Parts: sequence; C-alpha cells; structure tokens
Amino acid sequence: MGVSTHKKVLVSRFDRETLSGFVNPPGYLLADGLELMTQSGSVSIVPYAEVKLVCFVRDFQQGEPRKELRLFTTRPKMEGLWLRMHFRDGDAMDGILSNNLLQLDLYGFSVVPPDPGFQNQRVFVPKAALSRIQVLGVVGSPLRHPRKPKLTPKEQIELFGNTE
Repeated sequence: MGVSTHKKVLVSRFDRETLSGFVNPPGYLLADGLELMTQSGSVSIVPYAEVKLVCFVRDFQQGEPRKELRLFTTRPKMEGLWLRMHFRDGDAMDGILSNNLLQLDLYGFSVVPPDPGFQNQRVFVPKAALSRIQVLGVVGSPLRHPRKPKLTPKEQIELFGNTE
C-alpha cells in the first residue's frame, strides 16, 4: 500500500475567499497555475495571478498567518536567506528561503514562515503575487571564518608560575 503524498493547504487569494484542499508537492506547480484538489475531490487549476499565499497547514481551521506573525521580531536562527516579500496589495511577509539554488521553484518561493510551529509549516509565494522582494540577511553562512583564539600578550604575568 502506497503512502499519500498529498499535503493540506490553504490558498489565500487576492480579493477572493480562501480555498482549502490538497496538493501533491512534487507536481502541483504547473505552467498556468497550481493544481488543487478540493476537500470534495474535484481538481482545479488556480492561476498564479489570483494566488497570494499557499500555506501548508496541519489543520484546515488554522487559517493563513496572522498579520502580527508575518514578520520576524528578531534575527532568525534558522539557516538560509532571510527575505521580506512585499505583495501587490501592500502587505509584507518575512520568510527563510533555502540557500540552495537547486531548491528554487520556477514559479515562486517556498519559504519557512516566522513561526512555523504555530500555524503554517511552509508557505509558497508565487512570483506573480509580489511587487518586490528584499534579502535582509544570510543566516548561518558557511562563508564565515572560524575565530582565532586570542593570544596572551608577552607582558602578561603568570599567577601560578610555570608548571612544566
């Protein structure tokens, strides 16, 4: 028996009601929109121009991220690119994007929201929904060099003498 790969999502749209349903993560992003299977079992294609956010949720009653939880209040601890995404409607949201070019989606950005434990585990934001995007920082960059230990000055006296 195979394991279902369909994930629960809430699709927040511009000027329309939120859609709930299921997507198959490896293949739900199509050229003309995202493929969504509703809770009743019908499959439809939602055009990217209508989609604001696709929230991968644990439960359908959770809803999209609340406004106060859309921005990081401090520097994030998770590794990746810290982004601030500005939507066409003037709204903004932060997220952590994987710092791996092989994981970039052609149609948008899949990010970890500021509080993934509270409501949404992951969020997909179509490029068509954004007016601009900023990289606020690189967290956990492997480019950092390890710190060298501090050398003690030669004028420093020893408290306990030489123990050699």
